Amino acid sequence: MTPLNDFTSLGIQPKYVNALKEQSITEPTPIQSETIPVLLNGEDVIGQAQTGTGKTMAFLLPMLAKIDPEKDEIQSLIVTPTRELAIQVTAELNQILSSVEDDIHVLAVYGGQDVEKQIKRLKNKAIHIVIGTPGRLLDHVRRETVDFSNVRFLVLDEADQMLHIGFFDEVESIIRETPFTRQTALFSATMSKDIRKIGKRYMNQPHNVQIREKEKIVQEIQQEIVETTDRQKLDALSQTIHDVQPFLGIIFCRTKRRVSKLLGDLKARGFLVDELHGDLSQAKRENVMKKFRDAKLQLLIATDVAARGLDVEGVTHVFNYDIPQDVESYIHRIGRTGRAGKDGLAITFVALKDKQDLEMIEKGIGRSLPRRVVEVVSTKETPNRTKGSSESAKDRREKNIQASKERKARSPRGGRSRTGDNDGPTRSRRSKSEDKNPRRGGGESSGNTRGKRSGSTGRNNNGNQRNSGSRSTSNRRGR
Repeated sequence: MTPLNDFTSLGIQPKYVNALKEQSITEPTPIQSETIPVLLNGEDVIGQAQTGTGKTMAFLLPMLAKIDPEKDEIQSLIVTPTRELAIQVTAELNQILSSVEDDIHVLAVYGGQDVEKQIKRLKNKAIHIVIGTPGRLLDHVRRETVDFSNVRFLVLDEADQMLHIGFFDEVESIIRETPFTRQTALFSATMSKDIRKIGKRYMNQPHNVQIREKEKIVQEIQQEIVETTDRQKLDALSQTIHDVQPFLGIIFCRTKRRVSKLLGDLKARGFLVDELHGDLSQAKRENVMKKFRDAKLQLLIATDVAARGLDVEGVTHVFNYDIPQDVESYIHRIGRTGRAGKDGLAITFVALKDKQDLEMIEKGIGRSLPRRVVEVVSTKETPNRTKGSSESAKDRREKNIQASKERKARSPRGGRSRTGDNDGPTRSRRSKSEDKNPRRGGGESSGNTRGKRSGSTGRNNNGNQRNSGSRSTSNRRGR
């Protein structure tokens, strides 16, 4: 099918075309051009495209064309993997409806909200479109507060993520609540066995539409690798943030625990940062996203699932603190920046153990990514400049070495202190011992452990090791 170059040619009603123009949307994306005519024709579609390619409008516009506001029943159902995506889809739908006079009512249902308020809305107002997550949708089904028997249009959005996080059974249960005659649209970034199984089992000869946008994402977004170690990764990230000065940045970690740990570390270093993952309450998640969109946060640390479908204008940088474990996740992550033709930079931190994952990603995107190293001197110091300007770091190391030599030279026995270069604590213990036992002439064994007492420093002036050791033991017991 040859893509059409305007929404009117695709068959979209003029009132919705005008609503799109108010949002400065005038030209359909490839996924919209390919799927809208098929959906308007009443046929099922499996659409494969990356996030950020316009999938939401690809199913919202045909869906609105099929709603009859005169019928007080749920006519369309959109299932999403996360609360954030449910909220985002609802916001885009309400933005279109606010520009037209259609009396179409929308309700978003997801975990973290007061379920009683949702039930009240379902009872007191006719709802035509429901958008929700699998768990909360099934909760309403069990309570018999929703009726999907009249659903004409079913959408499974970001289906790969929905099934990846364990919602396969829930999705099947929801599908079975809808009539066999419904029209189904399934959108996914990848095409797994489970996706194909859903398509074969529950869809009616679906059209397969595949839009290969990943090449465009890979080409348009600047990418680089920072080579580091696990021990120095936090310092490398901190220094890199100082270097690139992101306006808004998203930092990706693999697990919720890693997100929370990094949040504490970066807050301690003075960064304006917050977290986004599945363990947060809905009120907290919404508050975090609002602050991030309003640029009251500079950095957002998130897991892949929490950030699925996340579309925030102005994200200038993406930091892969933990390297993605597959190519699709990598493309999804870096696609959070460089939106709407803006510049974007994606930086991935790689340790030696990540070598195979990096090779897989570079093979998948068909290019080798440039490497650089961030030199770190101490985790307690302000992060240093990158390797290209590390003269100050070299000077500090030389000063430390010289100071160490001077301390050893001052040491009574040539610097063989048990505490190494940091001889402050040793002198402190010796001073205490001398104050309490002025007759002992500064023998280091007083007050020390058995291991220290057995050393040569435990001898008195006459070389009588046994008596010195005995006195040390009695003194230690007395204390």
